[in-house]
Amino acid sequence: MKKSLNLFFYLITTTLLMTSCNNANSTSHKSGALNSSAAEKVYVAPGEHDEFYAFISGGFSGQLSVYGLPSGRLFKVIPVFSQDPEKAWGYNEETKPMLNTSHGFIPWDDAHHPDISQTAGEIDGRYVFINANNTPRIAKIDLTTFETTEIIEIPNSAGNHSSSFVTENSEYVVAGTRFSVPVPQKDMSIKEYKGNFKGALSFISIAPEDGAMDLEFQILMPGFNYDLSHPGRGKSHGWFFFTTYNTEEANTLLEVNASQNDKDFIAAVNWKKAEEYIKAGKFKTVPANYAHNVYDEHTHTATSTMKKEVKVLDPAECPGLVYLLPTPKSPHGCDVDPSGEYIVGNGKLSANLTVHSFTKMLSAIENNKIDGEAYGIPILKFEDILAGVVEQPGLGPLHTEFDGKGNAYTTFFISSEVVKWKLKTWEVIDRKPTYYSVGHIMIPGGNSAKPFGKYALAMNKITKDRYLPTGPEVTQSAQLYDITGEKMELLLDFPTIGEPHYAAGCPADLIKPRSKKIYKLEDNNHKYAAKSDADTRVVREGNEVHVYMTMIRSHFSPDNIEGIKVGDNVYFHVTNLEQDYDVPHGISMIGANTSELLIMPGQTETFVWHPKQIGVWPFYCTDFCSALHQEMQGYVRVSPKDSDIVLNWSLGED
Repeated sequence: MKKSLNLFFYLITTTLLMTSCNNANSTSHKSGALNSSAAEKVYVAPGEHDEFYAFISGGFSGQLSVYGLPSGRLFKVIPVFSQDPEKAWGYNEETKPMLNTSHGFIPWDDAHHPDISQTAGEIDGRYVFINANNTPRIAKIDLTTFETTEIIEIPNSAGNHSSSFVTENSEYVVAGTRFSVPVPQKDMSIKEYKGNFKGALSFISIAPEDGAMDLEFQILMPGFNYDLSHPGRGKSHGWFFFTTYNTEEANTLLEVNASQNDKDFIAAVNWKKAEEYIKAGKFKTVPANYAHNVYDEHTHTATSTMKKEVKVLDPAECPGLVYLLPTPKSPHGCDVDPSGEYIVGNGKLSANLTVHSFTKMLSAIENNKIDGEAYGIPILKFEDILAGVVEQPGLGPLHTEFDGKGNAYTTFFISSEVVKWKLKTWEVIDRKPTYYSVGHIMIPGGNSAKPFGKYALAMNKITKDRYLPTGPEVTQSAQLYDITGEKMELLLDFPTIGEPHYAAGCPADLIKPRSKKIYKLEDNNHKYAAKSDADTRVVREGNEVHVYMTMIRSHFSPDNIEGIKVGDNVYFHVTNLEQDYDVPHGISMIGANTSELLIMPGQTETFVWHPKQIGVWPFYCTDFCSALHQEMQGYVRVSPKDSDIVLNWSLGED
């Protein structure tokens, strides 16, 4: 009996062990499969860095967000066109001029298309440019500091959509108008649109040494809508390509009336020829009114200058400047492959993808194969410029990017998918669903001669069930695909800031070594800087009081101020004495009708306080800086308007 029981327990134990081993093996197998696929491919271990930066437009937030790829981690939101209380952008006295326009101070915009500066056709990681769609502007972000340093307004334009894209040596960043308008603006009937409204294509020069922008010239085009654009490269360097729709020049119910023509156009602009015409004086100087805003890294202060004229070229008077390439139908994206040979027109209402040949385009121009004209601009024959057609790849094509290995990737809004197809053969290789209604796609370096064909990032308009519900306004999203193999693999979903329209991707190794680490106090040339505690003081000029204040871990100097009166205008000029890049400080004053200040190391910022009540009012540091952060505070005593209390201040005195 005992032997039988022992045998029984032996069999049970053996069975359990075998089952356990099988489960363990099964678990191990599943774990291994998981580790070798999506989760492993996007995992960035604690303390490790992402391989790429992704600069993703914030859409209606007006800002630019910085994510890591492949992790999808959000690192920073860079304020550009909208006020940002976190960083005091557009709130402190130094940056308010950056949001100045010909319409006055505009605290918001709609940011769409970032692009990275290039050298010899390859992205160089120096600057990001991005457009404001609503009040037309182009901004430049310096990637040594990740701060917006310049914003230029675009005159004669509205709906600055086909922007901001950079030529392959960063000669120009372009800004094309979405809405045609009267040029110059005047009071006229909207029904007189056709033939009277114009579309401006603006070419903004970029200085090689410091990236400074200047509106060099505009090309005044027919009154179409100019949707998107991309530069030529390689063999097509010197050209720029813009999609157009509403070639019907309708002014109402555009979803019907701007969809009548079988073909619209891609406008091919020879900007090298434009330079020749400008040099020869073939332009007209047209009155204009636009703001050019520049942030000075030494004074930490922005200035806004109103410009009053612009050079304009009329393509009807400048032969060889612009040609129109017929493209089906209501094309949206306009994309050029890394070689510069193929120009892809993504016709939203077309069943096929149309690809034009730059070589055939030049041949058609040389052999005068013209199929009419529009307002003096030659229209080339469709058949003579066609490179090929991708047959029925999907529904609602929008944008195409390239991996540098002979493949193209196009987003399809209606069928919610990314489709991979081959250049030259035009065959579809793969398709993967997106969730849902994808708009733009980005491959790091995909808008250059050297794409980094490892990942594709799809930016989706609708998320529905992909995330936890957050009321009627659900988050927008991005999805990351591995494109290293023949078939694409969906790796990751992650939510985004605002509505992402486009993104620019860059290897981290291009940017990290250039990131500014030390901010020297001796480089601070701010008018109101206090570079040591010995420089701190409080000065009265009538009812205007200027407080020259310093901050360092973990105190303000001064930290007690008396003699302020109700009705004073108190300017706090606060200098951060730290010089290491990762020690910003903040300051906020009770009752101040502004945001806090977040002051970077070595810099000076200013806010204005209008005390309205007598009392003793505190201020404090808003950015955690040390173990004694809570102790970093001070007081301002406010007395009645007719008080005779003498202005005085102190630090460390009882």
